[in-house]
Amino acid sequence: MSHRREFEIAFVGLKPGLHVYEYRVDDKFFQAYGEQDFSNCDATIKLTLEKNTGFMQLKFDVGGTVESNCDRCGNPLTLQLWDEFKVIVKMVDEPEKMNEQEEDPDVYYISRGESHLHLSDWIYEFVTLSVPLQKMCGEDEKGNSKCNPEVLEKLKRMENDAAKDTTNTLWKGLDQFKNLD
Repeated sequence: MSHRREFEIAFVGLKPGLHVYEYRVDDKFFQAYGEQDFSNCDATIKLTLEKNTGFMQLKFDVGGTVESNCDRCGNPLTLQLWDEFKVIVKMVDEPEKMNEQEEDPDVYYISRGESHLHLSDWIYEFVTLSVPLQKMCGEDEKGNSKCNPEVLEKLKRMENDAAKDTTNTLWKGLDQFKNLD
């Protein structure tokens, strides 16, 4: 089975009701989407598909871990993924037109003649959205930062140096034009 077909569901033969699928996603999956700001992805996606007449409800439960670096000090971090996303897929005659007009990002249209749901882009989006925006080392039991103390000290020195130099060089040189009449 090709990598692309692995993330497709042939829904035409499915009976109405609930159907559950599980997918594992690793770094190989993300190669088609370019470089990511995380690595060593070990994500699991549990998809619950509820098939109804004329539409399907999809619920994606994302779990697992990725590795990234702390935004503050650069230490390596293991981040927990945990999120839930819902999509409604409706079957219509003109899906392109309907998708352009639809304002709700959780509603997607496909052609009535379609036989497969392609999940790769949704899985990519939902795993990426599950990665925290702020990646920080956190705090220990005493409330102290777990960040690299050397880096924190250097940042503090840089902050102090910046505070000392309060002259705004952006406007320097424009004073000569101030009183020209």
